[in-house]
Amino acid sequence: MRIKSLVLALGATFVLATSVHAQTVKVFVGGQERPEVMRELFAKFMAANPGVKIDLETGGATSELQQKYLNTVLSAGDSTLDVFLIDIIRPAQYASAGWIESLDKYLGADRDKIMGQYLPAYKQANMVDNKVVALPAFADAMFLYYRKDLLAKYKLAPPKTWDELATVARTIQAGEKNPELQGISFQGKAIEGAVCTFLLPYWSQGGELITNGKLSLDKPKAEAGLAMWRKLVDQGVAKKNIAEVATDDTRKEFQAGNVLFAVNWGYAWNHFQDGADSSVKDKVGVVSLPAMAGGKPASCIGGWQWAVSSYSKNKEASAKLVRWLSSPEVSKQLAIKASNLPVYPSVYQDKEVLAANGWFADALPVVQSARSRPVTPRYSEVSEAVRVNTNAVMAGVKTPAAGVAEIENRVKRILR
Repeated sequence: MRIKSLVLALGATFVLATSVHAQTVKVFVGGQERPEVMRELFAKFMAANPGVKIDLETGGATSELQQKYLNTVLSAGDSTLDVFLIDIIRPAQYASAGWIESLDKYLGADRDKIMGQYLPAYKQANMVDNKVVALPAFADAMFLYYRKDLLAKYKLAPPKTWDELATVARTIQAGEKNPELQGISFQGKAIEGAVCTFLLPYWSQGGELITNGKLSLDKPKAEAGLAMWRKLVDQGVAKKNIAEVATDDTRKEFQAGNVLFAVNWGYAWNHFQDGADSSVKDKVGVVSLPAMAGGKPASCIGGWQWAVSSYSKNKEASAKLVRWLSSPEVSKQLAIKASNLPVYPSVYQDKEVLAANGWFADALPVVQSARSRPVTPRYSEVSEAVRVNTNAVMAGVKTPAAGVAEIENRVKRILR
């Protein structure tokens, strides 16, 4: 009898140990989100939490491709994925669809204190109906990168307005006599970046697209913004096929030394400065984006958020992992190892972070002042209306007035 009891006890212990050590959290991150750095972080978490094994899945080189994959998995109620990174534009949409777990009960009484430590835009983006539905991973914003060596050569200052940028670009293009040198590269292709292309000059004039869930489009300001971009193409400051240019095309062309000014996200800096094939190492400056005449500079906020699937079978462990991945400690490591912009203001002043990324000192004011794209559960449809019509104007197949009229008609129908 004693032997049988001992066997049963040992068996129960074995089952318990096996179940603890077998708890696997599957995490999905995009292919461009430095998976090798994520693996280092996961190894550290697993060492401190031996009862959890993290299985990393990567895929999708763009936000759109990642969104498509996650839509397929989550709309099927698939419990395969436990944790995933989502673009800052997605929390409201995913929460509305019932795809992501509210984290309130996992944050407990410290919820408001924890959320209050982040940059305000990230706290706002990750709270839906006063519930925390995701936690910030790393920040981002659109910047104006420029060739500081060429501006210095012609004794010109970084532009404060888009009109000044056109003048500076044409001056340097004429002086360099290099037909390959573009004055500016930005995103004209019908991708998510084209939404920001539409919004940057529009916001600069004080325009709003959606207010309290309703369309609030100022058509003259929207038309002026699109006309500004189109004028840069007509002047030869931007290339004629700008409608085919995606985010990483801008990065590659600037990195190759073929662009004077580039509108791009924070990730590009690391490529410019540390890329093995970079032609612009130590030649790059970064400033806030220019304003429309009489307006104020505006930037699109970006960044990625950690979410727990509502279909996960390992929610407790997943939430614990997400809370750690969104901590100041990890924010600092992502800044140093991957040049990811921190979601905590204090990390921008960290000496080790600044030693690795001196330009972060200039980045903080831009990130702090950057604005969120419209927050709506139907953002994907709104985005499509804006980017398709922005692309058509950049391609020259629609006038700015026609593009704005179509945006107005489509977004009205989406939101009614």
